[in-house]
Amino acid sequence: MTFYDSFCIPFIVGAIYMALKVLWKYLSWLRNLPASDLKLIAKGLFTHRTLTATWEVVRESLLHARIWRVDARLGYMHTSLAFGWFLLIVVGWVETIAYLGFRWIPLQGHVFFKYFVPLNNITQHKPVFDFLMDALLLFVLSGVALAWWKRHRSRSLGMKRTTRHNTLDRVALSALWVVFPARLVAESITAALYGGGSFLTTGFGSLLDYFFKTSTLRALYEPSWWVYSSALGLFFLTMPFSRYMHIFTEIPLIFLRHYRLRPTAEEKSYDNFEIEACSRCGICIDPCQLQSQLGNHEVQSVYFLRDRRYKMLQQKVAYDCLMCGRCEQVCPVGINLNTLRLNSRVAMRNTPNEGRYSYLRSIDPSQGSGKVGYFAGCMTLLTPKTLHSMQRIFDAAHVDVWWADRSGGVCCGRPLMLSGEIDAAQKMVDRNRELFLEAGITTLVTSCPICLRVFRESYNLEGIEVLHHSEYILRLIQQGRLQLRHTTDSFTYHDPCELGRGSGIYDEPRAVIEAVGTLLEAEHNRRNAFCCGSSVANTAISDSQQQTIASKVGAELEATGASTIVTACPLCKKAIMRGSTTPVADLSEIVAESILH
Repeated sequence: MTFYDSFCIPFIVGAIYMALKVLWKYLSWLRNLPASDLKLIAKGLFTHRTLTATWEVVRESLLHARIWRVDARLGYMHTSLAFGWFLLIVVGWVETIAYLGFRWIPLQGHVFFKYFVPLNNITQHKPVFDFLMDALLLFVLSGVALAWWKRHRSRSLGMKRTTRHNTLDRVALSALWVVFPARLVAESITAALYGGGSFLTTGFGSLLDYFFKTSTLRALYEPSWWVYSSALGLFFLTMPFSRYMHIFTEIPLIFLRHYRLRPTAEEKSYDNFEIEACSRCGICIDPCQLQSQLGNHEVQSVYFLRDRRYKMLQQKVAYDCLMCGRCEQVCPVGINLNTLRLNSRVAMRNTPNEGRYSYLRSIDPSQGSGKVGYFAGCMTLLTPKTLHSMQRIFDAAHVDVWWADRSGGVCCGRPLMLSGEIDAAQKMVDRNRELFLEAGITTLVTSCPICLRVFRESYNLEGIEVLHHSEYILRLIQQGRLQLRHTTDSFTYHDPCELGRGSGIYDEPRAVIEAVGTLLEAEHNRRNAFCCGSSVANTAISDSQQQTIASKVGAELEATGASTIVTACPLCKKAIMRGSTTPVADLSEIVAESILH
């Protein structure tokens, strides 16, 4: 039997090149992984992790469950393209087996099977497969139509903005848009001339036969298959260099994640899997406040990943980011955007200099004793009402406190980490950790979510429980050690980025507020809360730009009608105070004011 024709050449060349290029990428990335990551892969390979990763591949790479949660229309579009194309391949292979039995057939024989049916004098068609293949083709075509519509009318699919693509992205996208309409035309002409097909290809073939003479259709027969093959070949050739590399990168990324590989504060080969798994779908653009509130359309995560992938990342893109986590929260691929942004800054900026750290040894500002330690942090020391309120709370609960930095001290190190200065940050971490362990505390409380994250993630404080003051205050209330007066006051709560999205603490501050008064929720809250705009992670935006963001956040919080805006971060408090006419208080302040004496 014959399963080759010259029109197959573009497809064959493209498919072979794509396979070799993708394989080369995989091998080079895996070869450069550190030994610790390779051990994790070996340890997890033959465990349940592989099974759960396989299920996630089906759920996310084919069905796109996360995108469905963002918007059902977008979910349908992505699912029809990914799952529909996958089913066309699978059902197409089953179709060739149904016709020809279990024999070896070259790849192009499966892909262009409809062409080779009349060529091999197969006259007995199987209507079930004709119907299934037509139904699946229609499913994919509907996704292509939605994708085209989204590029021109994105708001109708729930997106205010779509990604601006580079040249190779546009070439690959154009080829993809041609592939399935070209397949429809080629298979419809085949159905009109040689029979077969079902409701879609037979119907469209009859329409073509009505408008064109049979001789014209015969003249168009071979060219139509050439167009189909050429579109596939061009798509495959450009795929490894375009956004569509995500098709073959997201799958291994899912497996590596289940084997517990993660990006770190320093760049490593694993980062390539995350960077090239980005499909540039653009879902991360709308949540970015630099885009929606400042009109900056150049620095969003989709462009950061693109620029880093093509090795053209500039500092203005790397550093102009609040790192608030709003984009990471909605990323359908689950890319660790903040960590990748951080380690790119480390590569650009880290400047080791041992002489800079000699002063640390002479600093020991700790006071008092007790098993509970309190670390105010730089920003809390600049908002003394929070510090005084915590003093009142500790006194009312009769807690003996070791004060780590009440009279000043060493920064926790996280702001330096966020700017890329990891060596300087590590020196601070080492010094503070030594003080905490020497003090013999068993609980460390902080009012700063920035400090909280670095204590939990980077300090390795064996035997010391690290709590945010919202968690600790709620514990005191639940234990009956802190008696509060419930007032008629109304409060609205702003979720700090590092406390909410960063540390997963949402319920504790709200429970404390409800012990004092009435809580009124803002429109954007919890995981979707706005950033205050004064993130220490952004070293690029101006003071006036920070205030613009703060004003928009303050306006939304004021719209709740609450008498007081409450937050649980000293940095957020200072920022929102600049953008609101409603009183702004730290959580500890409203608690201290409600203590029953």
